[in-house]
Amino acid sequence: VQLQASGGGLVETGGSLRLSCGDSRRTSSNNAVGWFRQAPGKEREFVASISWNGGDPKYADSVQGRFTISRDRVKNTVYLQMDSLKPEDTAVYSCAAARGSSSTSNPSMYRYWGQGTLVTVSS
Repeated sequence: VQLQASGGGLVETGGSLRLSCGDSRRTSSNNAVGWFRQAPGKEREFVASISWNGGDPKYADSVQGRFTISRDRVKNTVYLQMDSLKPEDTAVYSCAAARGSSSTSNPSMYRYWGQGTLVTVSS
């Protein structure tokens, strides 16, 4: 499985970005996919996840109500719509495919990690 995150950039506080996680080899279609982020000097943290069929979305408390995860199985792409962005959302965002098909916030359940994309929110 090869995943590639894209869509990051610089945005002002309160702005929006949509991240994409593509799987060019279409090998993660039966796996749950999650988004994680790592800010400078901090540990990686869970952001959101979605099951293999686009159900059971899960969110970290810090992004609940502001971020939305979705999945397009035709395009084999998982999206992370990020609204009402805050400076504390600044981080490198990465997507990963889980070992199984169920949505999970547990990092140890993820096996395939893609390269990240940088999101910077200015104050």
